[in-house]
Amino acid sequence: MGILSGNPKDEPMHYGEIFNVWSYSVAVKSAVSCYQSYLNHAGDKDLKNLVEDMIKEAKQEEKECDTLLKDNGVIPAPALPDKPKAKLEDIPVGARFSDPEIAAAISADNSIGLVTCSQVMGSSVREDIGALFAKYHVAKTAMGLRLLRMNKEKGWLIPPPLQIKTPELVKA
Repeated sequence: MGILSGNPKDEPMHYGEIFNVWSYSVAVKSAVSCYQSYLNHAGDKDLKNLVEDMIKEAKQEEKECDTLLKDNGVIPAPALPDKPKAKLEDIPVGARFSDPEIAAAISADNSIGLVTCSQVMGSSVREDIGALFAKYHVAKTAMGLRLLRMNKEKGWLIPPPLQIKTPELVKA
């Protein structure tokens, strides 16, 4: 029998796993709060649906991470209070996030989440933790595709510089 080769849920979490899961829980709690604000500012129906889906996913991730922490004797950070719903018309024009700004921000956030999930998967010894973050990675990959398609369709995508002409090779 090898080291830590039993039921992963019976194995202790190492300090890196504890820190990663706890930090991720804090990040998704913050994301829920931020996305709720974005939802108040969003005017586009497709964008609103996407943000609502991101809130649902983040709340599920928060619940799973906090349960994992509690089951291992670690107290998770407290959740932030839900943002009250507001009407778009009640937000002054100069204080509003525009739909393209929201789309860019949540796209960047989703990309950061992909990298974070990969990092947690790579540093996990417990297979259940690696699998949990692999599940989050898959969800973020699918969300990234939805975001990319929406940004292209709405004309909100800000591409990096495009190489229009392929440079000719110089023979030495």
